[in-house]
Amino acid sequence: MTTCQKAIQLWEEKQPAENKVPAAEAEVVKLLCQTPPIAKMDASLNTLAACKQLSLSTNQIGAMINLPGLKNLEILSLGRNAIKRISGLDEVGATLKQLWISYNQIEKLDGLQPCVKLEVLFISNNKIKAWEEVEKLANLPNLCNVLFKGNPMYDGRTLEQCKCSVLKRVPNLKTIDGEMVTDQLKEKSASAE
Repeated sequence: MTTCQKAIQLWEEKQPAENKVPAAEAEVVKLLCQTPPIAKMDASLNTLAACKQLSLSTNQIGAMINLPGLKNLEILSLGRNAIKRISGLDEVGATLKQLWISYNQIEKLDGLQPCVKLEVLFISNNKIKAWEEVEKLANLPNLCNVLFKGNPMYDGRTLEQCKCSVLKRVPNLKTIDGEMVTDQLKEKSASAE
């Protein structure tokens, strides 16, 4: 398995000479699709002090960790891993605007409470079964764009029924599953389950 420290080193080595910037000073760091894959997040990620966008997608990460060194983080991409629960966002919640965490093993939407600036949550193709989980997002004042397709809670229902159910629980949304929320959808969501 590749460690985060090794992945950071490899990322620095791959930077073109004319634009070479140390990882600690880079605003965008992409450690995705490592071979062999990253199995766990570790403290070396905290060296990415200037990072605004961190991508760790398409690895084999099983758990999230606190990232106190990433004071500027706005976009965290953890899609296509093996993450079972959302955690470790306490330290980045004040700055995090987008969490891309589709294609994991997540069943519950706990752990997002610190993310007061969160605008985008892409969490499709996970294992969310209960609509009560979506209700937990209503306390995120800036959340406007969500992606839930591919979760078991959508099974046996039309996409429109699902979007209405999401909107009923989180009425401030502007985009659901890649489509803009219309006035018609708002009206239908009032009577949704």
